[in-house]
Amino acid sequence: MNLSANFTLEALVFSETAVRRGLANDPNDEQIANLTELAQTLERVVLLFGFPLHIHSAFRSAKVNAAIGGSSHSAHMDGYAADFTCEQFGSPLAVCQAIASSGIPYDQLIQEGGIHGWTHISVAPALRKELLTAHFEGGKVTYTAGLGESTLRVT
Repeated sequence: MNLSANFTLEALVFSETAVRRGLANDPNDEQIANLTELAQTLERVVLLFGFPLHIHSAFRSAKVNAAIGGSSHSAHMDGYAADFTCEQFGSPLAVCQAIASSGIPYDQLIQEGGIHGWTHISVAPALRKELLTAHFEGGKVTYTAGLGESTLRVT
C-alpha cells in the first residue's frame, strides 16, 4: 500500500527484530493515518536532499518496541517516527542540520550514533522542534539538547 510517492506501508512497518523474533508489527487504522502523515514529511526530506532515504525503523508495535529496548513513550509506536540515513547527502549531523533549517515541521529531530549512525525524526502533533543528540555508552543512551558530537561506544 502506497502512503506517498516514495514510501509504502510495508517499508514503514518492516522490522528485522519482529521477523527474527516472530513478533507481530501490524498498525491499526489510526497508526496507518499517522504513518501517512510521517510519509508526507519524509517526502519533503527527499525533496530537500534530492536523494532517497534508507528507512531503518518506523512503526513499532509495543512488543517490538519493548524487544529493542525503546522508550515506553516512543513516537514509533504511534506511527509518528522514523529512523533513517541518507548517506548520499551526508552524516546524521548534516542531515539534522539541513532539516532543522529547512522549515520542515517536526516534533523531535535526533542525531543518533555519530558518523555511522542515523537520524530520528518524529512528527508527533506537539511539533516542539526539539533538537537532540544521542550518546551511547555501556548499552545505555543519554540525550543532550542541540546538535553536536554524538558518541557510539559498544561495550
